[in-house]
Parts: sequence; C-alpha cells; structure tokens
Amino acid sequence: MKKILVLEDETSIRSFVVINLKRSGYDPVEAGTGAEALKALEENPDIKVALLDIMLPDMDGFEVCRQIRAVNSKMGIIMLTARTQEMDKVTGLMTGADDYVTKPFSPAELTARIDALFRRVGGGDDTPSDLIIQGPFRLNARNRTVEKNGERVRLTQVEYAIVKLFMDNPGRALSREDILNAVWGRDYFGELKIVDVNIRRLRIKIEDDPTNPTYITTVWGYGYKWGF
Repeated sequence: MKKILVLEDETSIRSFVVINLKRSGYDPVEAGTGAEALKALEENPDIKVALLDIMLPDMDGFEVCRQIRAVNSKMGIIMLTARTQEMDKVTGLMTGADDYVTKPFSPAELTARIDALFRRVGGGDDTPSDLIIQGPFRLNARNRTVEKNGERVRLTQVEYAIVKLFMDNPGRALSREDILNAVWGRDYFGELKIVDVNIRRLRIKIEDDPTNPTYITTVWGYGYKWGF
C-alpha cells in the first residue's frame, strides 16, 4: 500500500481523511502535532507524500514543511488549510509544498490531488538512459536529478518535472496552461497561480540572479520560456 503522512490536530477531520484514504488504497500514518509528524517520518522512511495542516498546537505546518525539505527534496507535500488568504497559499508553496487544499474539501478532490502527487513522486515515463545537457545544466532522468555547473540542484519532484518540461522544449514559449497540464495533470482542480509560484521558487534555485532571470524568462501575458 502507498504510505502517506496525515498531520491534522483536529481528530474528527483527521479521522475523516484517514477513512477516505484507506478506502482509496492508502496506508495513512497519523500525527496530531508537528513533533509527532517529524518523528513519524523518521520511523517511516517509506512515506512518499505528506498532508500537512497549517494550524497546529506546537509549530505551524510551514515549519514542518521546511524541516522536511531540509532533509528530503523528493517527498510530495500538500498543505491543508482552513484559510483562504493568498499569502498562506504562497507561503506554503515557497516553503517547499507541492500543492495546497483549502477546507472544506470533498474526499474526491483531496484523493485526486494525492493520486496526482503520488504519480509524480513515483516517477514518470522517463527512459533510464535519458540524459539532457543544455548550457550549464545536466538532467539525469534515471535518478531524476539536475546539476548546474556540475553541482547538484536540490529540487522537489514538481520542480524537477517543470525543468524537464522546459529542457524537452528549449526555446519554446509554454503557456501557464501547458505547464499546469503537463506537470499537475489535466484533472488538476487548482489554480494557475501555482505555476507562477513554482517558477519563482525555481528561479531562486537555478538563476544566477533571480531578480533578472536568464534561463526561465517570462513571456508576458502568456507564460514562460527556457533558453540561454
């Protein structure tokens, strides 16, 4: 079974999520505090995806996300929040989350988001021998890594998927819809802004000067382009 961490301090909500995940073939590991979640991750290294509530009694979900990303760039992370403010969504994505779901949510929507993230974390259809070299970048599809000037760039699986999409389409302007459909899937329920936030996060990691990007450039009113 596919193991997933469910961090939610409200027992009734956590039980509701866990029941629906079990029905969908998942093996949930429960936690009610940030400390419990971090301990559970240490004890269950085979957890592939974490569902993190933001409001917690000991530390917020953003801090849990940061601590996970400090040691694991490949785990899928979804933020679960009752808030609707744009800043919370952006903060969650900038701390390393791959997606967010706002309460109240339907079991079908949550499961669809988790299914899509598990597919990305589990790997795609890359050919093991795939190796793409463009400018200072080297992408190895076998181990899903990217290097710049010979140094490993720590990317989440979503960030890796975006870079691979760009490197598969050098010089081509990709619309936000193109990127959303290719990386998150056509059945994604979320908003286009998730593309912009991930591009912003990517630029911080790969650009020489993120305020003046040269690798991922903006095509105003349309999307983004990969080039040199």
